[in-house]
Amino acid sequence: MGGDSLHATLAPHGTLRATINIGNPILAARDRDTDAPYGVSVDIARELATRLGVPLELLVVEAAAKSVATVAEGAADVGFFAVDPVRGAAIAFTAPYVLIEGCYLVRRDSPIGGNDQVDEPGTRVVVGAGSAYDLFLTRELAHATIVRVPTSPAVVDAFIEQGAEVAAGVKQQLQADTARHPGLRLIAEPFMTIQQAMGVARSRGERAAQYLRDFIDDLRASGFVREALARHGIRGATPG
Repeated sequence: MGGDSLHATLAPHGTLRATINIGNPILAARDRDTDAPYGVSVDIARELATRLGVPLELLVVEAAAKSVATVAEGAADVGFFAVDPVRGAAIAFTAPYVLIEGCYLVRRDSPIGGNDQVDEPGTRVVVGAGSAYDLFLTRELAHATIVRVPTSPAVVDAFIEQGAEVAAGVKQQLQADTARHPGLRLIAEPFMTIQQAMGVARSRGERAAQYLRDFIDDLRASGFVREALARHGIRGATPG
């Protein structure tokens, strides 16, 4: 599946440029000592560059919306995103390689006990702007008000500072935030399952999209993703 024509569509600059979103701690983070990105998505990007036989350039962003825009606009070649129909207008997705859960967080004394009590007038739900759960809740919530903040890791701090009623996000991020902020309570039942996939701009053509789909299918079948999750100590995420 290699060849010059494939390189011309997937890595036209001779280097594979991959966006890495460190706003999702399940998939990537920065090393505290070196500041270098690491994680499951970094491992996958390196494997793709190796198979293509080109160098890898990692473009680190802090929000999913920025990652999508960078690939859609051609400033990066591939990226790692949650599958969503809005994003699908510009991005051709692979099958999901990881499934993670989106959950709600409330104060311990909140009267909200379940997901079905969130969509009420007067309830403010804080989300990361352009995140998968922002896009999902924008479609699903009819009565609650969505409050958007720049990045997903900033959600709980904004929730506390603004005195909002609900924070929404990736389950593991919210669990970590409860350790930082006593008095919070996670609603354990997820309101959505987030399908994490790779993607390439649709403008790159079907051959590039199919190569990427085949690549992810191979990683899923070979156990690469499961091993990467274990290697990075990621719990609560299921290989796709």
